[in-house]
Amino acid sequence: MAGQGDVKLLGTGVSSFAVRVRMALHLKGVSYEYLEQDLFDKGELLLASNPVRKKVPVLIHAGRPVCESFAIVEYVDEVWANGASLLPADPYARAVARFWAAYVDDKLSPAWIGILRAASEEDRAEKLDTALAVVGPMEDALAHCSGGKDYFAGDSVGYLDIALGCNLFWFEALREMFGVTVIDAGRTPRLAAWAERFVQTEAAKKAAPSMTSMVDCAGKLQSMWAASAAAAAK
Repeated sequence: MAGQGDVKLLGTGVSSFAVRVRMALHLKGVSYEYLEQDLFDKGELLLASNPVRKKVPVLIHAGRPVCESFAIVEYVDEVWANGASLLPADPYARAVARFWAAYVDDKLSPAWIGILRAASEEDRAEKLDTALAVVGPMEDALAHCSGGKDYFAGDSVGYLDIALGCNLFWFEALREMFGVTVIDAGRTPRLAAWAERFVQTEAAKKAAPSMTSMVDCAGKLQSMWAASAAAAAK
C-alpha cells in the first residue's frame, strides 16, 4: 500500500460519505489509520478537526485535516497520483463526472433518507416514488459516461462510481427494513446491473458496513427524529 506521511480517517462505519472515502483510499492504495467516531457523542478530535460542520468524514494527512467527502476524494486522487486516476483525464468528462456526483449528494441522498424518515407507509410510498424519479436520470448518465462499459469510469471503478456506489449499502438496508427497491431493474436495467457489479468489487467489499450496524443506526435516527417531531409539536 502506498504511503505519503501519516494518514488518519475519522468516520463511522455506516456513513455513506465515509464509505466513499474509504473506497477512494483503497483504490489508490493508501495505508491509513481508521478512527471510528460516535456521531451521537462527538469526540474532541472530530470537533477540533471539523469545527465548522462537526461531521465525518475527515481525512487527517500529516496533521492537516481535509473535510467533506468529495474534497477528500479529489485530494487523495491528486496527492497519491500513482496508478489510475479516479477522475477522468479529459476536462469535459471530468466536469460531467462532478456534475453527476453533485446530483447524487444534492438529490439522491436526501431522497433515500426521506424513505428512512417516513412516518407512515403512505408517506414512505411517496418518498420511494420521489427516489425512483431521482434515480431515473442516472440510467442515461451511466450510458453516456461509461461508453457501454461496465462502470461509469469505463473499464474500472472511478470517481462517479464511488460517488453513487457508497449509497448502495443503505439501499439494501432499506430493502431489508421496509421491502423497498431504490434501483429497480425494471425501470433502470443498466444501473441495476452496474450496482450488482459494483458491490462485488474489492473496494466495495472492503468498505461495506454491516447490515446490523445500519439497522441499529436507523433505529437510533428514527427515535431521534420522532423525539424532535414530538418536541416541535408541543
